[in-house]
Amino acid sequence: MLVRFNGFNLYLALAILVASMVGCATPHSEEKKVLSTLRLHLEARPDPMAHTEVVEVYRGSPVKFSIDEIPFLTEAMVKEAKVIDAEGGFALQIQFDQKGTWLLEEYTSANRTKHIVVVSQFVEPGEKELNKGRPLAAPRINNHITNGLFIFSPDASREEAERVALGLNHVAEKLETGKEIKM
Repeated sequence: MLVRFNGFNLYLALAILVASMVGCATPHSEEKKVLSTLRLHLEARPDPMAHTEVVEVYRGSPVKFSIDEIPFLTEAMVKEAKVIDAEGGFALQIQFDQKGTWLLEEYTSANRTKHIVVVSQFVEPGEKELNKGRPLAAPRINNHITNGLFIFSPDASREEAERVALGLNHVAEKLETGKEIKM
């Protein structure tokens, strides 16, 4: 009989250990796993021999843009992202790290009147996996940006924009390019 109790205690201890390692999946802990991508592509002349592709931006009234396949800025250079109130709605504000700031300044000063096509993959509200990605905006370069702050109005709902910002902040936290995020 003594052996049975020791066996029972061993199984109980293992069950408690496994339960403590697995933990509970709360919506808050699931939110911490949300990641997003952000790719800034420069508008380019269509060239079948070069690395360009055509994308449609703005789902309501699509506009086609020919862009470089390789982005000049990515989520790896994001320091912080947030949704801000803007005239007529909201906007996504992206602060880039030092390297991203230099690249944004270089590309915006050398390519006035061209467009920057912003493409993002993010977890749609109610979903658990990244979407295939879609163009969110194509703002025109009117002047060079020297402070690394890129603001645009996305072709997305506010909830989708908040998911993009949350995912970018988690990427920045994981890559240690951004400030520590307190949830």
